Amino acid sequence: MIRFSKFNFGTLIFGYGFLYVPILYLMVYSFNDSRIIGVWAGFSLRWYAKLVEDDVMISAVLNSFEIAAITATVAVALGTMAALIMVRFKRFCGRTLFSGLVSAPLVMPEVITGLAILLMFVTLERAIGWPSERGMLTITIAHITLTMAYVYLVVQARLADFDMSLEEAAMDLGARPSTVFFKITLPIISPSLLSGWLLAFALSLDDVVVASFLAGPGSTTLPILVFSSVRTGVTPELNALATIIVGIVSIGILISGLLMYRRASKKIY
Repeated sequence: MIRFSKFNFGTLIFGYGFLYVPILYLMVYSFNDSRIIGVWAGFSLRWYAKLVEDDVMISAVLNSFEIAAITATVAVALGTMAALIMVRFKRFCGRTLFSGLVSAPLVMPEVITGLAILLMFVTLERAIGWPSERGMLTITIAHITLTMAYVYLVVQARLADFDMSLEEAAMDLGARPSTVFFKITLPIISPSLLSGWLLAFALSLDDVVVASFLAGPGSTTLPILVFSSVRTGVTPELNALATIIVGIVSIGILISGLLMYRRASKKIY
């Protein structure tokens, strides 16, 4: 048994402080009346009002969420199919190659991935005229390629422990394979699908390297906008936007924790 000493407690406090104190600092200064970040000039909501009026930033946020939602949905579908193939079909021609191709984005540097996909789109444009320009479509395709590997790992881990006797019993009773999948398999693996969707959504929303290679006019995402703003100086509007995002995520975590607590309480009683 590990003894919870003062050193362990101090290390824990330092670690969490290193992670969360800057975020708390950012949230506090989003209510600062001064334009100069780091100089407190009084409480004010002026930057939240300016954030609502900033069409460029609002457009970047909407682009990021749209791309992330589409990416996560398609990545879950493709990643689940890949996981089913790898788990259910133990031997088939090209299994090793297929496994390597699916897992390659996990170990490939994002710079190489972004450059390779950009060159592919340039080649396709010259050959068949598609895509005609870089934009949200090219970013979405690249993000799907990147995040599908993460979904594949999450779903594969769940399918590896799946009790096949449940499906066999349903088919013995006359259920069709499609019915077995949607009525038995899918509900059981749904937590892993949700986890994979959230992971893919977060990775797409956070990506700046791949998106910077494939972005075009009118397809600026929030990470690209923030990265470009850092060079000229971060505005308090970014602090306000970050505070709103942190608040939404915190509320989601709180609701999820309450639901898990209620389920655990029901199982006990």
